[in-house]
Amino acid sequence: MDSPGKHIGDRPRTLHLFDLDGTLIRGSAAAIELSRQLGVGAEIAALEGEFLTAGLAPDEFAVRARELWAELTAAQVEAAFEGAPWLAGIREVWETIRGRGDYCAVITLSPDFFVERLLPWGAHATYGSRWPAPPFTAPVDRAGILNAAAKVRIAGELCARFGVRPADCVAFGDSMSDAAVFASVPRAVAVNADHHLTGLATHTYTGGDLREAFALIDGS
Repeated sequence: MDSPGKHIGDRPRTLHLFDLDGTLIRGSAAAIELSRQLGVGAEIAALEGEFLTAGLAPDEFAVRARELWAELTAAQVEAAFEGAPWLAGIREVWETIRGRGDYCAVITLSPDFFVERLLPWGAHATYGSRWPAPPFTAPVDRAGILNAAAKVRIAGELCARFGVRPADCVAFGDSMSDAAVFASVPRAVAVNADHHLTGLATHTYTGGDLREAFALIDGS
């Protein structure tokens, strides 16, 4: 584990916080990619619609998604991860962040068994909703499913872990689940974002390369 520290020379360390769905994965989400492997894309799209427009709670979404994914295997998770439409340049950006002695972490409402696969790409930490590992032999624990407020709490825990002030954090996100985090940090990049982040982002990026989004705040 990297040793925490508040400064590098005269510069405070920076913690970069990344959302997953719609942000690092462009135009898609972990749930969509997992469902595609099982041929239940239409069903998960209906659930996504309820989440986005009808106020379906994250824990209820997870319980119902677990029913759709009853036959999910570890091999299908790997295929979903490898086949997802990732932004270009993720590894390069995180290598740059690490090379400067700064930190990068991913916080998402999606399953932890999916997001943790980003650790070998260079993330210092990944946080997702707590799920049983596939193939499932246990139900989803609703208490382990994250919501938007949990993202802010986890960001604070990461600041404490790495010795970084909230004032030295940068957030990258795309939707309403990122709004509270955006409101809690001084710099934020809306990446291929929807209207929920209007007025909350200090920078806006539309495109397919994280290096370009990162360049908007690099050195600012």
